[in-house]
Amino acid sequence: MSVRITYVTHSTTTDSEAGIATGWNPGVLSELGREQARELGERYAGTQFDAIYVSDLARAVDSATIAFGEGAFRLDARLRECDYGARNGTPITRAERIEHATKPFPGGESYADVVERMRGLLVDLGAQHRGEHVLLVAHSAPRVALEHLLNGVPLDEAVAMPNEWQPGWSYVVPDETAL
Repeated sequence: MSVRITYVTHSTTTDSEAGIATGWNPGVLSELGREQARELGERYAGTQFDAIYVSDLARAVDSATIAFGEGAFRLDARLRECDYGARNGTPITRAERIEHATKPFPGGESYADVVERMRGLLVDLGAQHRGEHVLLVAHSAPRVALEHLLNGVPLDEAVAMPNEWQPGWSYVVPDETAL
């Protein structure tokens, strides 16, 4: 039996408004981001989630807290953004991201590393939430991993996909043996 996932990214940060890739830095929600977080809560107010998992980075925690309230979710570090290492907190182009699909950023990780983190999370979700609906609140790199793992998009193509905000994405986690 599968697990249904609704996936949302954290709300807009002051870094994203400035064109900066926050990476593993905490990040601060902008005024627009705080409004988006309120809208997130409103959007899913009538939806019954069996569990909500959130990245442990501050911008995701703040988004989920504004949307759903403190204590309404579980933190999971596997949902973190890609660790850009020495490049955390700097502008990173799409070409640089593609270059690091399988090659780690200096002092950090590659998108392939994010895929392996997310693979472990999906296996755990499959074991703990069969037949359930789970909300994930995270970042762009874990969504790249989901596109690769669950939709079969080649990793370099998934990394190259436009990183445009939308209200959410839907995924289905098959039996863990398929991952």
